[in-house]
Amino acid sequence: MNKKVLVAIDGSVYSLNSIDYLIRLFHDDKSFSLHLFAVVSQTGAGQNWMYEVDPHREHTPLTEQRRITAEKYLRDAKARLMRNGFSEEQISFTAHITGSQLTHAIHHEANKGGYDALVIGRRGMGKVGELFFGSVSAFLVEKCHEIPIWLVDGEISSNRFLLAVHCQPQSLLAADHVAFMAKSNPEAEILLYHSNILFGKDQLANPEDFYEIWGKEWCDQYLDPENYLFYAHAQVLKDHGIDPKRITQLPMGRNLYVSRDLIKQAKKHKCGTIVMGRRPRAAEKGIFGGVSDQTLQQAQNLALWLVG
Repeated sequence: MNKKVLVAIDGSVYSLNSIDYLIRLFHDDKSFSLHLFAVVSQTGAGQNWMYEVDPHREHTPLTEQRRITAEKYLRDAKARLMRNGFSEEQISFTAHITGSQLTHAIHHEANKGGYDALVIGRRGMGKVGELFFGSVSAFLVEKCHEIPIWLVDGEISSNRFLLAVHCQPQSLLAADHVAFMAKSNPEAEILLYHSNILFGKDQLANPEDFYEIWGKEWCDQYLDPENYLFYAHAQVLKDHGIDPKRITQLPMGRNLYVSRDLIKQAKKHKCGTIVMGRRPRAAEKGIFGGVSDQTLQQAQNLALWLVG
């Protein structure tokens, strides 16, 4: 089954980091296709007279220059991918001109394109990063629940994934997503880790909540609430063909801040990517959603996949 991924491109080193991340993980996967997407802000205030002089003009000169620049960034990104294992047939691109905010244009494309993931390169979360890029990633994380979001921070050199294990259907969906995307990479390893809040306990969702996706028979056989669903997560990975030798269960942890613990474990075990399930938009204000938000704010030189 083919995998289709949308990649936001702006010509910055941050979008190049996301390209290099995709090259590292998927350069040998011929079932992988990428659509590179650049957003061009439309200008034209006070320049309507141009259309009266030249009715065939589609855009103002400034908008056209921005489009030309965006297409150069897209061609450069495509060339970088092709130099590193991707074929031309696997890559398409669009420079989209819009009068709305770039975040809305990316969100709209992600919704309508039938993609399996949206990839965004992001700045480190210092004050400068928060000011110039934090609003873009924050908006998309808040609004885009239709497809998984991959946020790439810095240069990442590891093929290891830390899968955050929780007793919720969204966590099993995260396992399903990483298995589907990474199964063709023989070097990808998936480490299962559960972190509890120091003064709390992860609550198991009702078994019936899992039936719609996995079915009662599968759930009766594999759901293991007494073990925080470690066995169920591993089974989802194996159902996709992941070799059990590529799956490791780490000892459980307990920390005052789960987000810090996840990042600590990712660094300790040399993981380049943290994969997390998150509750639907309506439940995003709960503890589970708070952990994904906090992890995103603190992650540096890591990729974070948010599923759900």
